[in-house]
Amino acid sequence: MSTTSNPDITQYEVLIVGGGSGGLSVAAQLRNRAEAPQVAIIEPSDKHYYQPLWTLVGGGVFPREESERNEADFIPPGATWIRDAVATFDPEAHTVTLVSGQVIGYEQLVVAAGIQIDWHKIPGLAESVGKPGTGVVSNYAYDTVDSTWEAIRTFTGGTAIFTDPKTAVKCGGAPQKIMYLAEESFRRQGVREKSRVVFMNAKPTNFTAPSYGMTLRRICEERGIEIQLEHDLVELRPEQKDAVFRTADGSAVVMHYDLIHVTPPQSAPDFLKTSPLANADGWVEVDKHTLAHVRFPDVFALGDNSSLPTSKTGAAIRGQAPVLVENLMARREQRALTASYDGYTACPVVTGYGKLIMAEFDYSKNPKESFPFDQNQERYSMYALKAYALPRLYWHGMLRGRL
Repeated sequence: MSTTSNPDITQYEVLIVGGGSGGLSVAAQLRNRAEAPQVAIIEPSDKHYYQPLWTLVGGGVFPREESERNEADFIPPGATWIRDAVATFDPEAHTVTLVSGQVIGYEQLVVAAGIQIDWHKIPGLAESVGKPGTGVVSNYAYDTVDSTWEAIRTFTGGTAIFTDPKTAVKCGGAPQKIMYLAEESFRRQGVREKSRVVFMNAKPTNFTAPSYGMTLRRICEERGIEIQLEHDLVELRPEQKDAVFRTADGSAVVMHYDLIHVTPPQSAPDFLKTSPLANADGWVEVDKHTLAHVRFPDVFALGDNSSLPTSKTGAAIRGQAPVLVENLMARREQRALTASYDGYTACPVVTGYGKLIMAEFDYSKNPKESFPFDQNQERYSMYALKAYALPRLYWHGMLRGRL
């Protein structure tokens, strides 16, 4: 395998781009091995967030501070933390160039840079989201998630819209989870009868996996929640409180809102889109089973920035990380890449306070469930798992390489 011999280039055996769920999980699993390779992690942020908790923060269950930890506390022992960001990749030379100008060499590269939130792609959104009095809220950022509960808590009636964009998003169920919590809150607050709750989904189905989608549609019907499919939010007019949607036939639909929870469009990070690692859509192009790059055998990727055709969730990363680690070590030892990922992902769909459907499925969108009961119904046990057990398993298990 080709590596640089330039003495001006800092060299590592395994270089990981991104210190989020994927990057830290892989780093920890590598460092936990008996024959642990040398590992460096490129990550500019000094904070790490357990983002699955933000649905419950937006629903008033937890303070947002519960989701925040110091990045330094989760860098695995023996790994090097490079506090910088990547500017460019040169996979032929086995190097990356950082924003600072420093060049880093590697034997194997793992790309786990997450997904980019494109607030700017909807005119009127960036300047209004989370601002008091606008009615525009979003759970998709630590700085805005508190505004969601404030808007729900003080809602006195009117039209409440919840959007889901055409693009891939992290946690495909999150756009509607907060809707179920808000609808129940409106009932508790005595304003449900004078409220219209609408799910404006740009996609052709209300949920990725059809069997769970039918159940969620029934729940919406029972609770009087309207579903409008193939309606993509393209503009906000905050002064008038109007939202503009583009339909499948290209026509525009304007809806007034009193509250709108926006799931912003998302994409691969810009520095990846323009790199030789990307496919036509900007994602790191890897084999969907081995997680190895299709053109550069010493490059691997997992998580939200990858081309893997499954939902972008933390549970998916939990399934991907051990496959990637096994195949990366096989590459280092010049063995065949035999570990295989089947597309497993999970989406704990919160359908109310104390109610949750645990959706688990694979590449085929067929259920791949972990528990010995029908998960396609609301259960308190699954809600308790999401709210109380999974955060602890994340901080103390997954990020430590133990799951």
